[in-house]
Amino acid sequence: MARLKASWAAGTRTPRTRRACAALRAVWSREVGWFVAIGVVSTGGQALLYWVLRLWWPPAVANLLSLLVLTVLNTEANRRLTFRHAATKPTRAHLGAGGLFLLGYLLTSGAVLWFTHRHPDASPAAETAVLAATSLAVTVVRFVVLRLAVFRGPEGRRG
Repeated sequence: MARLKASWAAGTRTPRTRRACAALRAVWSREVGWFVAIGVVSTGGQALLYWVLRLWWPPAVANLLSLLVLTVLNTEANRRLTFRHAATKPTRAHLGAGGLFLLGYLLTSGAVLWFTHRHPDASPAAETAVLAATSLAVTVVRFVVLRLAVFRGPEGRRG
């Protein structure tokens, strides 16, 4: 991998490094595709669950429960489909996703609470839209952290 980066930076790509770069782009493209598909389904599921839970509980509680359920499902789907070639054990994957869950919860709850403070008469549908938009931003950060730290491929391992 270091040789690939050095040849890329030096602009001296050989046919071998060009093939390696193409293979790397293909892997990232496949991973991004699966991550987006799973993310769309997860965001929709979380929004629907939040909307239902919002009938009984305040925004922070509804968000916590919906995010918790969907984070577990999302992490397992990403482990099996998106990052299926990584040698990450389920326990490590779910523990790694736990920190991201906390970040996601704090950011999405903060956004919803801020929105309900600014618009106290807003409908649960409007709150859900804010939740979905914030979840999208959190998802981008989540992919990068999962790919680079939790589900590192063989090229990301040392020794």
